[in-house]
Amino acid sequence: MFNGLLITKPESGYRCDLARIDEAQLPTTGDVSVAVAYSTINYKDGLAITGKSPVVRSFPLVPGIDFAGTVTASDHPAYKAGDAVVLNGWGVGEAHWGGLAQMARVKGDWLLPLPSAFTPRQAMAIGTAGYTAMLCVQALQRHWAEQGVAAGSGEVLVTGAGGGVGSVAIALLAALGHTVVASTGRPQEADYLKGLGAAAVIDRAELSGPGKPLQKERWIGVVDAVGSHTLANACASTRYGGAVAACGLAQGMDLPASVAPFILRGVALYGIDSVMAPKARREAAWAGLAQHLDRARLDAITQEIALGEAIEAGAKVLAGQVRGRLVVDVNR
Repeated sequence: MFNGLLITKPESGYRCDLARIDEAQLPTTGDVSVAVAYSTINYKDGLAITGKSPVVRSFPLVPGIDFAGTVTASDHPAYKAGDAVVLNGWGVGEAHWGGLAQMARVKGDWLLPLPSAFTPRQAMAIGTAGYTAMLCVQALQRHWAEQGVAAGSGEVLVTGAGGGVGSVAIALLAALGHTVVASTGRPQEADYLKGLGAAAVIDRAELSGPGKPLQKERWIGVVDAVGSHTLANACASTRYGGAVAACGLAQGMDLPASVAPFILRGVALYGIDSVMAPKARREAAWAGLAQHLDRARLDAITQEIALGEAIEAGAKVLAGQVRGRLVVDVNR
């Protein structure tokens, strides 16, 4: 038996509870068993825990799209008992039992060896949010290399800056020499964001309403975790030949935009998917994190909670009441 969050759908409605779970209940489709050390709470985890969006596709289910831990048993040729591993995405915590529990059983093809640069706790301080931020930054880097855009040659916008993706994106971009402008709805977090490397902080209200289809050129690049009008305005104010990496929908799934920035300024819009990203891209992202993410700044954006606090934390993440990253110690 082990402890974990368990989502069920009884006749009375959707539930997420801290439960004792029999190891025999773990999915038989996995070929690697892992003793989980740490997990984390991402936006999608908040949706799963609260049931605010139908991200969970089978019941019962353990949520948690990330985990780091140690292999206890393996029928996969790449892993053996004692190996330290990390997992992000692949539908875990949505269609397959996830990481917000003390044990997990998954397909070995979904795992990566835990990078030696990080402890399991640090890997979950990064989590899908930080790994997604690196995917966004690397998409912008590839674009800038093609366009001949040098670091420091213009401002880079990060929206949803106080969240997990935004916080890590700021730290990474600043470390790479870029001038970062952070957009947030929490002005009280300005010192925190500047401590991560933001050169300036703007109110999200500047971007969150309907705007003109083509606006004054400002950004050489954008990391957007918000969507909707914010993404449309970010595209409309991106400089000629610039790029936008879109990875989130905190404001909405819609995109009330015009083609003008794309056909008149050659702006590129990159969609960033972290869930099904191929192994080579995942490995490159983790290598980039190991090289460029300052550990002190990672510590500054991280809060640790116990497994029993994760249900309440899921609601807080959706309400925008959490800054940075939440690490869950599943063993306390």
